[in-house]
Amino acid sequence: MDGNPVDTNASAADAGREGESWGSFFAFLLKLVLVVLVFRTFVFSPFSIPSESMLPRLWNGDYLLAAKWPYGISKYSLPFELPVVPGRILASQPERGDIAIFKHPIDGTDYIKRVIGLPGDTVAMEDGQLVLNGTPVPKERLDDFIIPVSANTGCALSAARETDADGTEVCRYARYRETLPSGKSYEVLDFGDRPIDTTRPVIVPEGRLFVMGDNRDNSQDSRFMATPGGGVGLVPQGLLVGRATVIMWSTDGSAEWIKPWTWFSAARWSRIGDTL
Repeated sequence: MDGNPVDTNASAADAGREGESWGSFFAFLLKLVLVVLVFRTFVFSPFSIPSESMLPRLWNGDYLLAAKWPYGISKYSLPFELPVVPGRILASQPERGDIAIFKHPIDGTDYIKRVIGLPGDTVAMEDGQLVLNGTPVPKERLDDFIIPVSANTGCALSAARETDADGTEVCRYARYRETLPSGKSYEVLDFGDRPIDTTRPVIVPEGRLFVMGDNRDNSQDSRFMATPGGGVGLVPQGLLVGRATVIMWSTDGSAEWIKPWTWFSAARWSRIGDTL
């Protein structure tokens, strides 16, 4: 009987090599997933800025990396907030002036504010002046803050809307520099006289934080009671997620997915790479 002989040993070897290749591929994928999981849990995780409450430092449309290790690891460090970590491991308290990311005490959404008061501190506002432990925090007037109008940025009611020399519409705000007792300084915006400019003194209890937005008159923060989608009250430290570290991308909101060239024209290149 005529015919070509079949090398069954060669066929089995090829099948074995193919099975080994697929096994190696899936092993690589598993290792990659584990590396990403460990990185996002213990090192850095991405976050976006959806509002203007942290102007002038953070703009709506900024995308940043938050360091996970400074405040400890909890279920909020894990994808889907898996409840496999009891409490907060390696817990550490933030420093005044840190830009902290935390979960809203009621609705659980991600919020970002600046840490102003630590446990035992007394915090108040007097006519727009921050008062910490009975001492006014130095507040220095700076040049006005000017930001271009874009899909991600509009002018608040108290802002001066102008057109600059090249025809770009911009918003102008009064800007100040505050300096905490540690020497940490940062810039804040002030819309002028507002009801929230004066608040009663609040003593921060153990395990809590008093946080504020740098855009003082456009921020729902610890000056307000915790309500869904609104104020946060005195934030439990157990809700901390991480410390804002670096801006990895920023967009003015004009990009369209179906027009790839707009991904680049919408980028705020000067902000990318800024450390916080």
